[in-house]
Amino acid sequence: MRKSLLAVAIVAMTACSESPESVVDKEKQVTAEENAQVTAESSATSNENNPLLKASTLQYQAPDFSKIKDEHFEPAFEQGMGEHLQEIEAIATNADKASFANTIVAMEKSGALLTRTSRVFFNLSGTDSNEARRALQSKLAPKLAAHWDSIYLNDDLFARVSSLYDQRVALEMDPESERLLEVYYDNFVKAGAKLSADEKETLRALNEEHSSLTTKFSQNLLKITKEIAVVVDDKAELEGLSESAIKAASQAAADAGHEGKYLINITNTTRQPVLTSLKNRELRQRIWEASANRGTSGELDNRPIVQRLVQIRAQKAKLLGYDNWAEYQLVNTMAEKPESVLNMLSSMVPAVVRNTKAEQADIQAMIEHEGGDFEAQPWDWAYYAEKVRQDKYDLNEQEVREYFEFNRVLNDGLFYTMNRLYGIHFEERPDLPVYHPDVKAYELFDHDGKSLAIFYADYFARDGKRGGAWMSSFVGQSGLLKQKPVVVNVMNIPKGPEGEPTLVSYDHVTTMFHELGHGLHGMFSNVRYPSLAGTSVSRDFVEFPSTFEEDWAGLPEVLENYAYHYKTGEPIPAELLEKVQKAKNFNMGFDTLEYMSAALLDMELHALPADAELQDVEKFEAAALKKHGVDLAAVPPRYKSTYFAHSIGGGYSAGYYAYMWSEILAADAFAYIRERGGLTRKNGDWYRKNILETGNSRPPMESYVKFRGQEPTTEALLERRGLNSEG
Repeated sequence: MRKSLLAVAIVAMTACSESPESVVDKEKQVTAEENAQVTAESSATSNENNPLLKASTLQYQAPDFSKIKDEHFEPAFEQGMGEHLQEIEAIATNADKASFANTIVAMEKSGALLTRTSRVFFNLSGTDSNEARRALQSKLAPKLAAHWDSIYLNDDLFARVSSLYDQRVALEMDPESERLLEVYYDNFVKAGAKLSADEKETLRALNEEHSSLTTKFSQNLLKITKEIAVVVDDKAELEGLSESAIKAASQAAADAGHEGKYLINITNTTRQPVLTSLKNRELRQRIWEASANRGTSGELDNRPIVQRLVQIRAQKAKLLGYDNWAEYQLVNTMAEKPESVLNMLSSMVPAVVRNTKAEQADIQAMIEHEGGDFEAQPWDWAYYAEKVRQDKYDLNEQEVREYFEFNRVLNDGLFYTMNRLYGIHFEERPDLPVYHPDVKAYELFDHDGKSLAIFYADYFARDGKRGGAWMSSFVGQSGLLKQKPVVVNVMNIPKGPEGEPTLVSYDHVTTMFHELGHGLHGMFSNVRYPSLAGTSVSRDFVEFPSTFEEDWAGLPEVLENYAYHYKTGEPIPAELLEKVQKAKNFNMGFDTLEYMSAALLDMELHALPADAELQDVEKFEAAALKKHGVDLAAVPPRYKSTYFAHSIGGGYSAGYYAYMWSEILAADAFAYIRERGGLTRKNGDWYRKNILETGNSRPPMESYVKFRGQEPTTEALLERRGLNSEG
């Protein structure tokens, strides 16, 4: 998720992209005097050669990972907070009349050290965590929250912002400057700037507790996911897995101290990819239950944290004048209010459930055809769905993987497509230091040879990396600060065994396209102010540019360029390619329903009023699913609350719906581009100019209409997902 200076210091990356965090997730006040003292103390004890204390001399200020050590972070944070508050105090107490330049622009230029340190630290905390980083993250959470409260609850500072906002028409600013002023004003108000002194104290206390609990939730989840990895004693139990996958499981077990055994890691969703292949039903159940029941027992039980976080958010919303957290969160989004989200999701439930039940009937028939006398359970779905798919389309997933070798997908699929669409090309930069041996650095060049950005590719799973996939920035684009972007894409693709190629699933292929969509949103950014740059847009718009890029992966002319057999070098056969295309929407009822169920849980949790107490997390979830008619036992939500990192531990609280909302835009936009000729520079340049370069310099729907000529409809979404709207 993209964080502007207003939020970068407080929350690690969430979901699959960088996006703006709400400024209210800042906690407890720290005065300028206190921070000045902290700065003086840290300056005396910190290493004078701390590389974080000055802007990197590498191209575009890319972090010099060869010099950055864990002990550098804390003194850099302390000094950064102190310097930032001194800058803010100078702005707030400026004797000159408030102006856009001495107030808003001055704030945009402030906090350079804190921003730099935060971007590096929180990126590494998500991609290469260790005990030292986790301990510092816990220690920093309340301090950083307090730091931001001291800014957004500063009466003198808000008075200056408010006075400019009140006279914004008379100031006759250019559109981008006016947009920035409106964003700042809204952020201050949402952070509690209009509250009374007593109310601000209450808010600070809630913020401090909220920050500590979200950090604890995320760290618990990281520990839980490692601890619940399933150890298998007998290779025979792994029947159905490829030899390469078995070898990888053996290596994972050895690395974890289980020599001679096999270890199956648990990914961050309820559904587990390995269940597609495993024949042993007892092992499938064991793996699924390890996933679905995580965070519900022992010292790492996340249920009390879920209960309290939901309550804190509702209390904060009430304090700020809203009925619930969902209502508060949706201000200044495209959806605007919870009812719009629920109406969108509810309108799709009948078609989605109908398709899912039809899929379930096919799965049950396959179970019975093979002699099974049991009703399909969640741990059976993927295994038998794959059999149904093979039966319907004669398509073997392992056979397909053999045509998707990672490096070919990256270079001849992903980079090739972006060259065709935008004229850009990526060149490896082995001279730039990286934070892990698996990471590669690239420089992005425009069609005219002009250098645009530095791009880090971090695609492989490993210990210390949180689950999922996302984009983030080490340096954000800004004309004002004369900065070019330094961006990273992160995924969790299982790496091939030592000495063997990495073969990826088609899902991973499309995710690579998705994340580079976020990456290009950041790297093509062409705005003046850092707070409006790149992916600093509303949650329900930020997933649009990424989802838009996914569909190029399946375009025949693109597939024909990268889908080659990893051994023979032969292109994917036309008949197999046809099968892949026909099977594209297979199991889409399941995929859509498990997502919608999680999105509805997220909205229902955050629609609770301040005086409601979440007594029993599991019962609440069951009731919420039943309420919306999505309570199919064999299709549980993609996430349950105790491991719902997007909603509970991250920045997508009351915002997980954004993926579907953004997909409406993406499907509509892709259909429009196809009508105009598809994969052409003309189309790419038009999309880049109107969507990717504009950031949050104007309202998102205005950008979309500039591009499309009209607002989107849902027709293309239903077609994209193969979900008929009629019975």
